[in-house]
Amino acid sequence: MENQDNNQQPKRNPNPYRQNRPAEQSAVSKNEQREPRQNNNQPAKREGENRGERKSHPGKRPGQNQNRRPDANRKPNSHQKNGNQKPNSRPSNKSGGNKNRGRRKQQPTNVSEEMKVCLAENERVQQERMMPWKQIEMQSKGKIRFTPLGGLGEIGGNIAVMESENSAFIIDVGMSFPDETMHGVDILVPDFSYLHTIKEKIKGIVITHSHEDHIGAMPYLFKELKFPIYGTPLALAMIENKFNEHGLSADTKYFNFVTKRKLYEIGDFKVEWMHMTHSIVDASSLAIETPVGTIIHTADFKIDHTPIDGYTADLHRFAHYGAKGVLCLFSDSTNSHNPGFTKSEKVVGKTFDSLFEMAKGRVIMSTFSSNVHRIFQAMERGIKHGRKLCVIGRSMERNIETTRKLGYLDLEDKHFIEAHEIGRYKDEEILVVTTGSQGEAMAALSRMATDEHRHIKLKPTDTIIISASAIPGNEASVSKLMNLLMKAGVTVRYKEFSDIHVSGHAAQEEQKLILRLVQPKFFLPVHGEYNHIAAHAKTAAGCGVDKRNMLLMSDGDQVEITQKFIKKVKAVKTGKRYIDNMNNHEIFNDVVTDRQKLATDGIINVSMQISTKTGKTVGKPAIATFGIIPDKDDKRFEKEIEQMIETYLLSSKTEGNTNSKKIEEDIQGAIRKHVVRIKKLYPVITVNVFLAN
Repeated sequence: MENQDNNQQPKRNPNPYRQNRPAEQSAVSKNEQREPRQNNNQPAKREGENRGERKSHPGKRPGQNQNRRPDANRKPNSHQKNGNQKPNSRPSNKSGGNKNRGRRKQQPTNVSEEMKVCLAENERVQQERMMPWKQIEMQSKGKIRFTPLGGLGEIGGNIAVMESENSAFIIDVGMSFPDETMHGVDILVPDFSYLHTIKEKIKGIVITHSHEDHIGAMPYLFKELKFPIYGTPLALAMIENKFNEHGLSADTKYFNFVTKRKLYEIGDFKVEWMHMTHSIVDASSLAIETPVGTIIHTADFKIDHTPIDGYTADLHRFAHYGAKGVLCLFSDSTNSHNPGFTKSEKVVGKTFDSLFEMAKGRVIMSTFSSNVHRIFQAMERGIKHGRKLCVIGRSMERNIETTRKLGYLDLEDKHFIEAHEIGRYKDEEILVVTTGSQGEAMAALSRMATDEHRHIKLKPTDTIIISASAIPGNEASVSKLMNLLMKAGVTVRYKEFSDIHVSGHAAQEEQKLILRLVQPKFFLPVHGEYNHIAAHAKTAAGCGVDKRNMLLMSDGDQVEITQKFIKKVKAVKTGKRYIDNMNNHEIFNDVVTDRQKLATDGIINVSMQISTKTGKTVGKPAIATFGIIPDKDDKRFEKEIEQMIETYLLSSKTEGNTNSKKIEEDIQGAIRKHVVRIKKLYPVITVNVFLAN
C-alpha cells in the first residue's frame, strides 16, 4: 500500500530552490482560481513573488520572523497564501488538499425531483396519520344530537341521550348522592322529563358498567318507562338485583346480554362494547357507528397495564377505529387535573399486606361494594394471614354473591363465616368486609361506630381500613365517621397510607393516550364538574384537537354533531329527584324545600279563636316558635305577637267577618314582616283561625 501511495504523489526534487517545478506550478494555477482578487482587479500576491525572499534567506522559511521561536502548537494563518507554505509539503489528504490553502465550500445537497416527490408523499402520509378523520366520506347531510341529562357539573348521576332523526338510545342511568342540605334524602336520581318527550324514538338503554352512578337509577326509570337494556352479564346481573328489590323482577325480559367486540344494531346506530379497565369488573367503552360517522365514548376509565384479572384495556380497538377515522370522542374527565398516570389497582394489595401484618386484632375493611377487585385483594390477603372472611352490609353481600356466581371472585366457601359466628374465633383470625366508606348513616360501619350494630362491638384492638376516597359532597359525612371511630378507640387506617386507595379514573397521560389513539375531529369532555371538563379540553388542545372543534357542556345542553361542525342547539329540562332509600319512595321538591327552610329559618305556629260579633280574640292565642329565639325569650316574643294580633283586629274591623282564610293570611303577613325586621329570618309561619259566634 505504501508504494502505491507514493506512486500517486509527484516526485520530490532534492533542490529546494529550484524554480521550475511542475507540481508547484500546478498548485499555483489552481490557487489562482480560488484566491480573491484585490480592489484594483489585480490578482492577490502569488507564490512566485515570495521566492526572492527565500533566496535572500537561505535555510529559512519564506516570510518567517527569524527572531521568533517556531511554535509547534500555533495554528496556521487562514489568510496566509499558499506560496508561503513549505514547497515540498505533502497534501494532508489524498485529494491533494491542504488546510492552509483555505477550506472548500460545502456544496449543497442535490435535491432531485425523485427526492422532492418522496418528501411530499411522506408529508401526505403524516397528515393522513395525524388526521385520520379526513377519510370519512363527507357526503352525509344528517346530524346526531347528544344530550347529557346528568353527570356534567357534578360527579355521578351519569345519563345521556344520543339521537338521530328517527331513533335514539340512552347511555347509562345513574344516581348521585345528596348534600348536607337535603334533609332526609338518601339518593338523587335524574329528572326523566325529556325522555318522556322522545319516548317513541328511544330504542334501548346502553350500560357501560355497573357502578351505582351508572345504573343506580334504573328501577326508578322503569317505573315510568321501559326499554330494552343492553349490557355485559355483570352489569345486567347488578340491575336484576335492583329490580328484585323494587318488585320489577318481571322486567328482566328486557335484558340483552352483549359480547365485546361485536356490533349490536340499536335503531339507526350500531354499538360495540370495548373492554376497559376501571375500578370495577367488566367495564366497557363504546364505539358507536352513526349515520354521520363513528363516535367513541370512553365511559369511566383508566389505563391499567397490570389489572387484577389480567384483562387490559382493549387499546387495539381504539387504534382500529382511530385509523379508520373517528368523528367525535366523548371522554371521562374526572381526574383531568392529575398529571401523569393513575396507579394500578395492584399497588393496593401490597398496602393490604403491610396493614394485615401490623394489625393485632380484628381487621374491618370498608370500600365501595362494587369494587370487586379491591374486595378480592383484601380477602386474598386475609386468607393468606389466616383470617376468616365475614361480609356485612346488604349491598356488599349481594354484590359479592353475584360476582362469585359469575366467576369473577374465585374463593372457596370454607373461608367465609356469618356475622353471628365471629365470637367463635380469635380476634386475629377475623377479617370483616363491610359497607359505609362514605359515612352513610345507615351503613354497617356507621352503626358499628355508634355502637348500634347487632353483631360487631368495636374494641381498642380493632383496625379499621377505609379503602376509598370521599365522593365530592360526602366529605362532612366521612369526617363525622372518622371522629366516631377515633372516639371508639380503634386504629383507623385511611389517608396516611398513600396506596390504601387508588382512583379508577384516568390522569392526564392516560387521557392523552386515548386522544392520540383515536385522533378525533371533534372532542366533547364528559363526566365531571365544569373545571374538570375545562382541564380535559386543554389537554385535548395540546394533543392536536382544534379548539374550534370542542365544546364544554352542562347538563341539559343539546349538542348537534354533523360531519362539518358541532354546536349547541338548545337546552332541555334537567334536574334531580329526591329518594328516601328506606322505602324507595320519592320525596317531592317542595317537601325538601320546606325542610331546608325549617333548618335555616325556623317555624312559628299561631292558633286563635275570634268572635265574629266583637271581632276580638276569645282567650289568648296559642303561639309556639322553633329555631328562631332561645327559650328564655319565648314569653317576650309571644307578647309581641299578641299585641300585633290585637292591633290588626282593631284596625281591620273583623266583626261580622266570616272569611277566616283572609284573616289568616293577613296575620301571617304581619308576623313575617315583624320577624324579618327584628331577626332577618324568613320562617315558616302557620296561622289557624277559628271563628266563634
